Amino acid sequence: MEKDIKSYTKKELEAELAAIGEKTFRAKQIYSWLHEKQAKSFEEMTNLPKGLREKLAKEYQILTLQPIKQLESKLDGTKKYLFELYDKNIIESVCMKYHYGNSVCISSQVGCRMGCRFCASTIDGLERSLAVSEMLGQVYQIQELSKERVGHVVVMGSGEPMDNYENIVKFIHMLSDEDGLHISQRNITISTSGLVPEIKRFAEEGLQVTLALSLHAPNDTIRKTLMPIANRYGIEEVLEACQYFFKKTGRRITFEYSLVQGVNDSEEAAEELAKKIRHINCHVNLIPVNPIKEREFKESQNKEILQFKKKLEQYGVNVTVRREMGRDIEGACGQLRRSFMGKQKV
Repeated sequence: MEKDIKSYTKKELEAELAAIGEKTFRAKQIYSWLHEKQAKSFEEMTNLPKGLREKLAKEYQILTLQPIKQLESKLDGTKKYLFELYDKNIIESVCMKYHYGNSVCISSQVGCRMGCRFCASTIDGLERSLAVSEMLGQVYQIQELSKERVGHVVVMGSGEPMDNYENIVKFIHMLSDEDGLHISQRNITISTSGLVPEIKRFAEEGLQVTLALSLHAPNDTIRKTLMPIANRYGIEEVLEACQYFFKKTGRRITFEYSLVQGVNDSEEAAEELAKKIRHINCHVNLIPVNPIKEREFKESQNKEILQFKKKLEQYGVNVTVRREMGRDIEGACGQLRRSFMGKQKV
């Protein structure tokens, strides 16, 4: 396979050009073609000498994702996309419309090995991590298909972003680069199930992104029934890492909390959670769990959700209930991909 040129930073492109005897100032031009104009071939790069374009075409490839399915919610206009990668693997992405603009939720891996019990992404395990170009490509393709600017990016689709650490950091730098889409780092959210060493390392990167921790429980006992990662890192250790991230970056933490009926949605659970996090500069995002046919979990009822929210607020915790998006188009992480893959095997 030729080299994946869309995964190269400007500095890496400069080094590549120097190695093949070309002028390094061409790196910025190539980078702009790939990430601002989103060229799909070297022939489109008309301000490059013909000889250089031919040389690049022999040594490098421009990886693009192939859209294979698109669904649009009749309820809220949410769009879900399936993309095929160069190796025939399938990933999914979502575009959600908000009053502040379009937000895209992308995948960071093909599948996932974290094993969270309420998530369809992890059922078949991890196939592989995505290249930087494949993560950027989801944003680029959705912008091209929708004909609308993407203003916010959330890495909360299939996969554990911190399990693809180096590429995630590179992805953030390239997505926010002034010669690319130039999306503000403050409009980028990276989720994690709680890989403590990676969270602390991430805090040292000097980034201004939002960290979203998939918490989903007020204690280790409940968390272990939902998330195998809790067997490796206890809740106190994870919360301490989040506080370290805030101390280093000044960025408020988001706690994602999927409400599962009869498991983690009691008022007692809310009170226990509030006491654990009320001293952390945070925001809690309550999510009615999106049922998937492979699991028995049921979403909490509206009454239980509001009681949970009220209890957190009584302790001064900042909390919102996430608006349900794309429920009628297999909105849960990994659902559409799994459904499509199942049909392909028949």
